[in-house]
Amino acid sequence: MEHSISDIDAMVREEKRLTAVESHNEAWAEGLSAGIEPEIIAEAALETAFHEMLRTHGETAALALLDHMREKVVGGAFDPHRLRH
Repeated sequence: MEHSISDIDAMVREEKRLTAVESHNEAWAEGLSAGIEPEIIAEAALETAFHEMLRTHGETAALALLDHMREKVVGGAFDPHRLRH
C-alpha cells in the first residue's frame, strides 16, 4: 500500500501529537504527585502554550488556537463521558 506525501505528513504529525500528549500526561501526573492542584497545572500549561504561540507565530495564530480549543470544549471533545476510539 502506497502512501502520499500528505498521508505520511499526517501520520508524522499524529505521532508527534501522541508523543506530546504522553509528555504532558507525565508532567501532569508529576504535578499532582507534588501536591499541585489541577487548576494551577492547567493554567500554567495554557500560559506556557499561549506564550510560545505568541512568541513563535504571533497573535493571530494564538487567537486562532484559542478559538479552536473553545470550539472543541463547546463541542464536547473533552467530555469525560464521551467515548473515544
